[in-house]
Amino acid sequence: MKLLEEVQLKPVESLKGKDLLTLLDYTSEEVQSLIQLATQLKTVTKQGKCPRLLEGKTLGMIFEKSSTRTRVSFEVGMQQLGGYGMYMNARDMQIGRGEPVSDTGRVLSGYLDGIMIRANSHAMVEELAEHATIPVINGLTDLDHPCQALADLETIAENKGALKGLKIAYVGDGNNVAHALVVAAAHVGMHVAVATPAGYECNATIIAQAQQIALANGGSILTTTDPVEAVQNADAIYADVWTSMGQEEETEQRLKDFNGYQINDALVAHAKPDYMFLHCLPAHREEEVATSVIDGPNSYIFEQAENRLHAQKAILISLLS
Repeated sequence: MKLLEEVQLKPVESLKGKDLLTLLDYTSEEVQSLIQLATQLKTVTKQGKCPRLLEGKTLGMIFEKSSTRTRVSFEVGMQQLGGYGMYMNARDMQIGRGEPVSDTGRVLSGYLDGIMIRANSHAMVEELAEHATIPVINGLTDLDHPCQALADLETIAENKGALKGLKIAYVGDGNNVAHALVVAAAHVGMHVAVATPAGYECNATIIAQAQQIALANGGSILTTTDPVEAVQNADAIYADVWTSMGQEEETEQRLKDFNGYQINDALVAHAKPDYMFLHCLPAHREEEVATSVIDGPNSYIFEQAENRLHAQKAILISLLS
């Protein structure tokens, strides 16, 4: 802890030993503290002072879905913190051959200090967390992507100076990324507008829960089918692919259904002139976003991607140290 005190960093003590399955399980203070810690960790890391708070700790990283940012950021984050990130492809494990998730959770709890899992089913991750006796971190499921949302808000905070009262617009599929973003933004008092085509709306239960959180923090949530309404006077505009992993057979239909939802120069003209464009990546240029926008001066996608590393470290320190 001495080095931690020297660089004036504080883990979120209330999260020690807990899971991160969804930010709905965290208080607004905890979410805000994680974002602040991520920003501090970014600063000290660039100064060469990243504290090795996880010396001797091992994080098991289970992947049912392929990954670039999640795998590299968690693996590098553990290394920078003095620990070890162990990559495990689900197909190479007994869980991929039918071993009960409950058994896997119990077994891994005897070897590891924490589990990060990038999975197809949110219910499976909940079951894993129920039976594991060590922290389980949701690296992505079909329902939620909390680690991504923390990096997103870290990026906005660094460039806008504050989060409360800002407006963020999400245009596209009401998917896991949208769910995580809405909840995270509600925790920090942002105004969120989500524009999706009919039939692709966000989960109604998640939106209702986020509405209550937003209300308590002075924020708001708007859902609409009109992209122009969503981006009007926005401080940030967010996109994700229209067809996610596992939905490839729906590509042709989705291209038709999302016609008119591309984030392009005409649409962003309704936002504030200094709006930030964000995308969780990978992106399909000229589908959900025009090349002129994603590669333009208002795009922060690569800083956003880098911040996955620092947000992950904030999570790891708080849950595992």
